[in-house]
Amino acid sequence: MEIKYWSDIACPFCYIGSNNMKKALKDLDLQDKVPLKFLSYQLDPNAPTTAPKSSDNSTLTPRMKQIEDFAHQNGLEMNLAKVIHVNSMDAHRLIKLAYTKNDETANKLINELYRLYFVAGKSIADHEVLKNAGIKAGLVASEIDDVLNTDKFEKEVKQDEMAAAQLGVQGVPFFVINNKYAINGAQTYDVLVNALKKIEASEDDQNGEE
Repeated sequence: MEIKYWSDIACPFCYIGSNNMKKALKDLDLQDKVPLKFLSYQLDPNAPTTAPKSSDNSTLTPRMKQIEDFAHQNGLEMNLAKVIHVNSMDAHRLIKLAYTKNDETANKLINELYRLYFVAGKSIADHEVLKNAGIKAGLVASEIDDVLNTDKFEKEVKQDEMAAAQLGVQGVPFFVINNKYAINGAQTYDVLVNALKKIEASEDDQNGEE
């Protein structure tokens, strides 16, 4: 089994949905057997590349509170009052660098970026924030600088987005399993476990018939 999913660091449902998928894979003993590949998708490619001097999100809308509650119900910390709405392109480019090393480094970076954005209230467009996150995940400082100070990997990010558009993806997270099964949105842990079990059984049956 192979899973790829389009996601944006600035997307709360991606944070929740990808975390539930990782938990489901772990509990089904598939974590080390099934690659889970993050593909780039920007919900707001026109978002500012610098944080506003002041942002007041202290009053959560009912919808924001609902999203926070959903995150908490799924075992995640989330503080939308702290979120700084900025462009995620540089974060995506740094993830591409991490994938040139190995999946473990990429996953560490992805997890840290989600934490910085949704829990710590940091700007994921700030190069110092990104550099520290990259170093924490195991990347080399000079290679991080080389990416952040150029447009390196921007082409690859846009290729991911073009691939999503060709598939008709209109929202994220969007999971594609074995290039033929799709799961859209932030599904609960139970839904994902059941879906993975059914797909695994179906694939086993098909392989048995060949």
